[in-house]
Amino acid sequence: MSREQDPVELKKTALYEEHVKASAKMVDFGGWLMPVQYSGIIQEHHAVRSALGVFDISHMGEVFVSGPGAGAWLNRMLTNNVDRLSVGEGQYTFLLNEEGGVIDDLLLYRIAAEEFFLVVNASKIEEDVAWLRRHLAEGASLVDKSEETAALAIQGPQTVPFYAALAGGTALPPRNGIAPVVIDGIEALVCRTGYTGEDGFEIFFPATDAARLWRTILEKGGEFGIKPCGLGSRDTLRLEMCYPLNGSDLSPKRTPLEAGLGFFVDLEKPEFTGRSVLLKQKEEGVKERLVAFTMRDKCPPPRSHYPVVKDGAVIGETTSGSLSPSLATGIGMAYLPVEHAKVGGEIEIDIRGRHFVAVIGKKPLYRPQA
Repeated sequence: MSREQDPVELKKTALYEEHVKASAKMVDFGGWLMPVQYSGIIQEHHAVRSALGVFDISHMGEVFVSGPGAGAWLNRMLTNNVDRLSVGEGQYTFLLNEEGGVIDDLLLYRIAAEEFFLVVNASKIEEDVAWLRRHLAEGASLVDKSEETAALAIQGPQTVPFYAALAGGTALPPRNGIAPVVIDGIEALVCRTGYTGEDGFEIFFPATDAARLWRTILEKGGEFGIKPCGLGSRDTLRLEMCYPLNGSDLSPKRTPLEAGLGFFVDLEKPEFTGRSVLLKQKEEGVKERLVAFTMRDKCPPPRSHYPVVKDGAVIGETTSGSLSPSLATGIGMAYLPVEHAKVGGEIEIDIRGRHFVAVIGKKPLYRPQA
């Protein structure tokens, strides 16, 4: 927890008391008091890779956009192509500033012909909503339901049988899909996405029902090996998959092309914020690229903001870093000049004054079992 911030000023999700009862270690995460671990980061990590884990993601933002002009407006605000979405489908996309830098990475779902659901990062709710409202077009309306909505992410190879047991035999939506569902009498939206690389889904529902649904999931998930998981394992899981963390691997000073995420940018669209910058960057080529690396030898785990060295010169710094429980070695990501960003190349990470060799790897660094 930050020393500068009084705990009473931190926001709490509707599941705060449940986390405390479960003896979770609570920390300050972007102004929210959140569980970083319960039984331990490594144990929780392996639970998701081998069976099932449940995360409280109620700190994230939920925004609804509707109206006859909603789709066209969102297509001008976001990088991916909204027109490609049928009802019940979703996509990963970016909200950019005029310089092409990432304000936020988010998930967008079409829940009706003229209605959309956006899931935004917790630390960006106010900024995203303010930006969108400032640019709101005629024919589109926006409602922020973040404060009244709770959300849980269930991830792991036992996802399909567990969901059938939880939702009375109801089938999960297809990958990146969304559908309404009733679980334990609670009306919710279920999305089949995730941030771990494993199969999984998210449930969005009224915050007043959070404690009841949390207990139901843990009770019914017992036979499937479910464990409550905190932000610590969420970070190691996403890092093994090289999924970016906003504020670390993504920032307003970095573009999606530099982050290697051009697949989620449709430059064929005639208009969206930041397009001209990205178009020029694609034509000229990026000067730096976000790479993933694995430590070659045994060493302390790399963390963010560690210098990256090549031939005795600092060429960048790490954006993320951790011990990978699945690979049993240190891993991380860093922006490097393109001439030093080739897969297989060796770099050095300065860890508290000592240099350790790392090898640039192909993303993702870990591939879940089929």
